[in-house]
Amino acid sequence: MTQHASTRAPHREADASEGLSRIDRLWPRAKPLVMGILNCTPDSFADGGRSFEFDDSLQHAEDLIAGGADIIDVGGESTRPGADLVAFAEELRRVVPVITEIRKRWPDIAISVDTSKVVVAKASLAAGADLVNDVTAASADGMLELVARSNAGIVLMHMRGEPRTMQTDTTYDNVVAEVHEHLRCRAAAAIAAGIPAQRVWLDPGIGFGKDDDGNLALLAALPDLAAVGHPVLVGPSGKSFIGRLTGAKIGDRIPGTLAALLPTVGIDRAVVRVHDTAAAVQFLEIASQLHEASL
Repeated sequence: MTQHASTRAPHREADASEGLSRIDRLWPRAKPLVMGILNCTPDSFADGGRSFEFDDSLQHAEDLIAGGADIIDVGGESTRPGADLVAFAEELRRVVPVITEIRKRWPDIAISVDTSKVVVAKASLAAGADLVNDVTAASADGMLELVARSNAGIVLMHMRGEPRTMQTDTTYDNVVAEVHEHLRCRAAAAIAAGIPAQRVWLDPGIGFGKDDDGNLALLAALPDLAAVGHPVLVGPSGKSFIGRLTGAKIGDRIPGTLAALLPTVGIDRAVVRVHDTAAAVQFLEIASQLHEASL
């Protein structure tokens, strides 16, 4: 990944009041928020390598924002099924310069860092990120305390195992009850660590240790997850269950992705994590207005 000195913003500590305002002003919202996926990795399943180089990452961020993204989610480690772990030094190299430059160019956009490593989260928050999107539901020692000290937010996602192994066991007695209970427990831990409840977001982990029936059940139960009392995030974008159910290849799964977003419509605080922000924004605008017209 190339890095040009002229484009780097000087290092500064995160401004707590600035981060607070960016997170808090996301709500209330008449329709779900849109989180645009910015994978600074060579091996992501949907767009591997597209944004691996620094300049490409910034162009992609600009495209996501132009498409209507409310949040940019920057990740430096693929979490696709079977993905290998990335050393923390390499993950830092991939994400921190990008977050720094996004914050410099677009000071009002909310930024999330997709990481489960405390050291990466700390550096990313200092560079200007507002939210840590943790696929392990903040299982690493110190993650919740770091987020609390930083006046940031946390996305707690359910995943069984780790990306390399998560699809080896997708059997549950009751997938909805088990996933929701796990997230309730992790949310309670986050609040106990000092993170305000409104900044604790819950993600059922579509495609992370679930089979197709489980994914559909969790999507259908999103209103029940929202009833726990926290914002909910869902990320079905382009995932393999859409391909299995429809036969669509990776590049042809936008219609299936949009259909999977439908359960978020009507939820007071919902976020959708997608690759194509423009398509999601247009879909959610019409779907939300139809929902309002039906009330």
